Amino acid sequence: MPTIVPAASRTMALLEVFARERRELSNSDLARLMDLPESSCSDLLHTLHELGYLMRTARTRRFYPTARLLTIAKGIAAGDSLYAVASEACELLRDKTGETGMCGRVEAGVVKVLAFAEGTHPLRYVENVGNKIALHVSALGKAVLSLGTPEEAARQLRLKPLKQIAPGSITDLAVLEAQVEQARQQGWMWVENEGFDGLAAIAVAGYLGDEPLALSIAGPTERLRRTQEACLQALKEVQALVFHAPNAPPPLRAPTGRRSAGTKDTSPA
Repeated sequence: MPTIVPAASRTMALLEVFARERRELSNSDLARLMDLPESSCSDLLHTLHELGYLMRTARTRRFYPTARLLTIAKGIAAGDSLYAVASEACELLRDKTGETGMCGRVEAGVVKVLAFAEGTHPLRYVENVGNKIALHVSALGKAVLSLGTPEEAARQLRLKPLKQIAPGSITDLAVLEAQVEQARQQGWMWVENEGFDGLAAIAVAGYLGDEPLALSIAGPTERLRRTQEACLQALKEVQALVFHAPNAPPPLRAPTGRRSAGTKDTSPA
């Protein structure tokens, strides 16, 4: 069973302290802010200084991160690992259920599709990466909204017109807010016939790093009704593999040293 590595946790916590304080800090400053013994903090600072991740002032002997960390972060971001993780998650959902798996995030009142894996059934839902889905008919979107506050959910839902896209589309803001609250309570979201007549989707959400995302399974309404329990189980299994705890982003906290983580706008996916 994997365990938390204290040295790695302390390193990330130290960098977060610098990001928050935005100033040079001494060993004693950092030890106090991280609740560490000064000797342990000194060893950590010495290591990062020797590796080139920290600079040190000549007179006051205070530390501050160098540009090396930014260079590495830019290189990582250029690799777009988010797409790779999202794609694998969608493929797992497809393999477990035979239905189309999708991953998306909320952007300015719509849902952007980050990845999808087309289902294996002759009759299946098809989507494209980059497409935008109307938030008020999307299981993905409502699942993501359930991670935040009711106020933020209402704000996002008001950013775009609540159009009647399909027979089951909900255009009443109060009803939509109640849907999001239900998803918040039960941990998943189900929609049917809201974006397309005869199409349903079920979704769960969580954090990848500090970014709120959702995964969904989409397919014909009647078939998904029959397999809803199996689809939800598959989603929960993949959710546990990909996301941190679905109710909050993982805090990066140092262990205490004094005591012994496109363009379419119509789909419900």
